[in-house]
Amino acid sequence: MGTTNLNSRVQKHRNSLRSAGLRPVQIWVPNTRRPGFTEECRRQTCLIAESDMADTDLQEFIDKAKTDVNGWAE
Repeated sequence: MGTTNLNSRVQKHRNSLRSAGLRPVQIWVPNTRRPGFTEECRRQTCLIAESDMADTDLQEFIDKAKTDVNGWAE
């Protein structure tokens, strides 16, 4: 299959999506395969956990929110 044919099919598909009222959006996300990614996630998670544990107002808010779920699953 030639590149021109593939490009034409992709363009046709994109045009049909645009005709349906959609538009393309590019999203950049962290590279989870990057060396050190897991360690950095762990480091940041620990910082957040430490901060959350020290914030008693936040903990009270979360505890109250957990009990206020009536009607969510209906």
